[in-house]
Amino acid sequence: MKHSDEIKQQRIKLAVIGLGVMGSFHLENIVKTKNVKLTAVCDARPSVAEEKAKQYGVKAFYSHQELLQWGKAQNSLEAILIATPHYDHKWVAIDAFTMGFHVLTEKPVGAHVNDVIKMIEAWKGAKEKNPKLVFATMFQQRTLGQWRKIKEILETGELGKLIRATWIVTDCFRPQYYYDHGDWRGTWRGEGGGVLLNQCPHQLDLFQWFFGLPDRIRGFVSIGKYHRIEVEDEVTAYYEYNNGLIGHFITSTGEAPGTNRLEIVGELGKLTFENDKLTLWKNKISALEYIKTAKERFPQIESKKITLQYDKSEVSPHKRVIENFAEAILKGIDPIAPAIEGLNSISMSNAIILSHFQGKTVRLPLDGDAYESLLNQLIEKSN
Repeated sequence: MKHSDEIKQQRIKLAVIGLGVMGSFHLENIVKTKNVKLTAVCDARPSVAEEKAKQYGVKAFYSHQELLQWGKAQNSLEAILIATPHYDHKWVAIDAFTMGFHVLTEKPVGAHVNDVIKMIEAWKGAKEKNPKLVFATMFQQRTLGQWRKIKEILETGELGKLIRATWIVTDCFRPQYYYDHGDWRGTWRGEGGGVLLNQCPHQLDLFQWFFGLPDRIRGFVSIGKYHRIEVEDEVTAYYEYNNGLIGHFITSTGEAPGTNRLEIVGELGKLTFENDKLTLWKNKISALEYIKTAKERFPQIESKKITLQYDKSEVSPHKRVIENFAEAILKGIDPIAPAIEGLNSISMSNAIILSHFQGKTVRLPLDGDAYESLLNQLIEKSN
């Protein structure tokens, strides 16, 4: 009997708030996750909440406040997964932290930098009472073998001093129907942004995970170039780092066929990832050193091309993040993607938009008030 009780104690009691496409998808994974017990669902649409509650045999709620109060009073809740529209992330998370609940939120962490900062402050304040309180985000791409392999190569310094990183992400084509399917989509008021917030948060997160936060960003943005929307659907951004690294980030929801290619250049070679193929070119000598020592006008540096293998075993990355979130609560380990790191990717996204509208380079850390002021102006004109 004791063994059975111990097994039961190794499951966190979790509720999902927001039962749209992603929230419903998370429910499917949660019931397959051994260290999580689904206890409730919540959605502002009563019919949706009731349907999912009946399907999974749990309680239904129509407001997150009522859910949290029930969870506290009945001791039926330890953590929540937020899958609501972006703007609601802040209010739901802050209320949850105030009542002592762990939080896993969908990406992006919040709609803009100031919202994320307020969420982090609420979490830190709650940690004064519960130092073990976990705040994580659904950056499931970090679990995939190709990105972990690239991270490993960069951390070992195999490329030497980094010179350039370019990521083209145009394989996120969307038709007009996608934006018409939900009046909040493609609007400043409903989403707070377009391709950067909706299609590319993972790539922005991985970029800062690999290279850190840029020191300066210049963004060039097209608003509704391919679609009848009021947010960005095409972006070209230029990143500058104080250590000399430059970066490029190019994305669009209007290209077909699209491209997804990451290219990282260092003094000792080049690393590329495209079409599930990870390739390393290793230079015989440092390019930066050869620039200084070569005695020819048109020299070529000898390099060796290597196709790298990486772990392809992860088939359920979302489930892995949920499982890891539970492990962080139960065992005190670090989450795969701490939500505090989500501030970096949202800073990059906001900086690109702010740079475009200001017509100049933006320095980071981002002036959150300047961006929020711009966003409010855009919201005032939003349809």
